[in-house]
Amino acid sequence: MASNHHRAGGAPGVRFEAARTASRRPARSHRRSSVAVHAAATFPELTDDESLADIAKSAAKGESLSICVFGASGDLAKKKVLPAIFSLYYDRHLPENVRVFGYARSKMTNEEFKEKIRESLPCRISAAGNCDDVIESFLERMHYVSGLYDDPKDFKALDQAMAAEEAKMGKKAMRIFYLSIPPSIFVPVAQNAARECSSSTGETRVIVEKPFGRDLESSRELTSSLAEVLAEENTYRIDHYLGKELIENITVLRFSNIMFQPLWSRAYIRNVQICFSENFGTEGRGGYFDNYGIIRDVMQNHLLQVMALFAMEEPASLDAEDIRDEKVKVIRCIRPIEMDNVVLGQYKGRRDGDKQLPGYLDDETVPPGSKCPTFAAMALFIDNARWDGVPFLMKAGKALHKRQAEIRIQFHHAPGKLYKKQLGSASEMNSNELVIRIQPDESIYLRLNSKIPGLGMRLDQTDLDLQYKTKFSEANLPDAYERLILDVVQGDKRLFIRNDELEEAWKLFTPLLKTIEDDQMAPELYPYGSRGPIGAHYLASRYNVRWGDTYN
Repeated sequence: MASNHHRAGGAPGVRFEAARTASRRPARSHRRSSVAVHAAATFPELTDDESLADIAKSAAKGESLSICVFGASGDLAKKKVLPAIFSLYYDRHLPENVRVFGYARSKMTNEEFKEKIRESLPCRISAAGNCDDVIESFLERMHYVSGLYDDPKDFKALDQAMAAEEAKMGKKAMRIFYLSIPPSIFVPVAQNAARECSSSTGETRVIVEKPFGRDLESSRELTSSLAEVLAEENTYRIDHYLGKELIENITVLRFSNIMFQPLWSRAYIRNVQICFSENFGTEGRGGYFDNYGIIRDVMQNHLLQVMALFAMEEPASLDAEDIRDEKVKVIRCIRPIEMDNVVLGQYKGRRDGDKQLPGYLDDETVPPGSKCPTFAAMALFIDNARWDGVPFLMKAGKALHKRQAEIRIQFHHAPGKLYKKQLGSASEMNSNELVIRIQPDESIYLRLNSKIPGLGMRLDQTDLDLQYKTKFSEANLPDAYERLILDVVQGDKRLFIRNDELEEAWKLFTPLLKTIEDDQMAPELYPYGSRGPIGAHYLASRYNVRWGDTYN
């Protein structure tokens, strides 16, 4: 199925190629009339004719797509996964020959399931189409199967239900299984799905949500169990953070702009900060969180992946394997993490006017006296020629003063003393910064020193600022789950984690986690809504760094 929009890194198999951003721009008037996708509902106009042509071709060839979400009655499926699938359908990135199946233990009828899901389907993308009609068209393609997660008979019933629908649509069917379930049942569900429900006429792909184990040993066990029934090329380990718009833009920024290429090294960069903060606590999810902690929940996966993309060498191509090869090389070069370079914290309750903000231990689902860290900061070092000696400061926490995620690159001071008097001695006031704001209010800005207009010579810092909402105001930024599910349909694995990549990540973090848990290290307490424990500031100052979120 040839297309100019075929993305690098796709695996062979059934494809429904669709340009990712096409329908998020205003419709063109010169759309070719020869392209037709027949639908019962009124859809918004698309701008990319070849996207429509690909879908039309797949339907003409009798190819169909079945997506099954395990754990369909859970919050993740209802709030993220199924709305993302609907948005792709609404934008016509999925074919008319698509069926969506929900599978869970909850007893309910098809109609009860549809009514439950209807509430969460977003009419948010465009007013150009009749969203209610599209919702009805989508719900007609949805089916629910109730069953146990460890009973092969129930999976055979699911296979029969899928096969019955696929028989109405065409000769070939690709099946995608999304494991929106607790990690404790990953293995039986994946194994039963692969053995009992694999497509007999097309490819089968399985999406596995994090966490991918708790440490190196459990991760290896999970990988080995999945490998018994699934080839690596059919396994998609999803980290939704990698689907965010600004994360995908990291490699574009680096490798398509020649001005950044010579600057991206120890010769010009003084430090790199990768920060993640949430302004809320566990809020009743403490029982789950306490089993993992902030390092496993955020740093070992989300932030390490961001660091690898930021620091990797230029890949040979945009092929998934070439990109992931370079990421693995970076992770292998990271120096073992020393406990002296780590700060742990846990939020405590405080009074805010008439409101009492709860501490972590006030969550009834948290074990009494838990020492689980809700905050961590650490300094990492990459021992290679490009990054030797550059501190990568990583920070993540809950119940902090704001919700934000960003990459902040601080450059060395300009040599000489020409403007030392005007700039002052504060390091953050006389060095340039490049900031990639991942969330919220996605943006990229470059901080420069410039003269304040007027008589005399007064200097200040000015931002060259790209605000996504301003620049791309006519286009909705796609949700991370939309991007990643579409990648699975297209067989593009660039944003998914390979088994050796996962292995190296756990090799890096497992010794640190073992030390923390074996020694029962007590976290430093910090007030709910603060900037985190004082120790994090001492850690940064050790490397002559000030956290960017303390002055901006």
